[in-house]
Amino acid sequence: MDSVGLLYVGAVLFLNGAMLLGLVENKSAAPLNIFVGSLQVLTPTYLIFTSGGDPDTILAASGLYLFGFTYLYVAFNLLGDLDGTGLGYFSLFVAACAVMYSAVNFVRFEDPAFGVIWLYWAFLWSLFFLVLGLKRDSLTRYTGAVCLTQGIVTGAIPAFLLMAGRWGGNETLFAVALAIFAVLAFGLFYPRFGPAASPPPTVAAGDIPTDS
Repeated sequence: MDSVGLLYVGAVLFLNGAMLLGLVENKSAAPLNIFVGSLQVLTPTYLIFTSGGDPDTILAASGLYLFGFTYLYVAFNLLGDLDGTGLGYFSLFVAACAVMYSAVNFVRFEDPAFGVIWLYWAFLWSLFFLVLGLKRDSLTRYTGAVCLTQGIVTGAIPAFLLMAGRWGGNETLFAVALAIFAVLAFGLFYPRFGPAASPPPTVAAGDIPTDS
């Protein structure tokens, strides 16, 4: 993923996580979703058109559309006060694709760190499916905590490491650290933000989260 685009993916995940936690008013999150969603549609389109038909470039760029369409979908739902089930079931499709992109990064691109990061995103989009598609409102705050954290761990930090030239050669170490962090953090979040923690906010048409 383009490192600059990844930074702003982190920003919108952080904002949408804060929205789900009740820290940000719903419609005020729409503009950033539009900005980043548009960026994540234009960027892969440019990369594909200038790839010269290189299959690896096209494959890597194709995953960016999953982010772009998700964020634009979020913005439409927030501004139009739409029902969230469409985005929820789209998130199920995205989660399945994320598992495949994880395998591609492990096997074809030999980048285990991004293999783990794609698994992070698969988990997050699965939560969006549960909250929006299946209306599991009790998972809203837990999903928000996971989303906000992933904005930092899978977006901002890798983006800065990539831009600073500190990513190459450390992928295996990063992969192990990311895997351990995910198990510990998301496991600890569940009793704090999960169904038994407190009465969750109702997920109405305007309470639309996003992922990866």
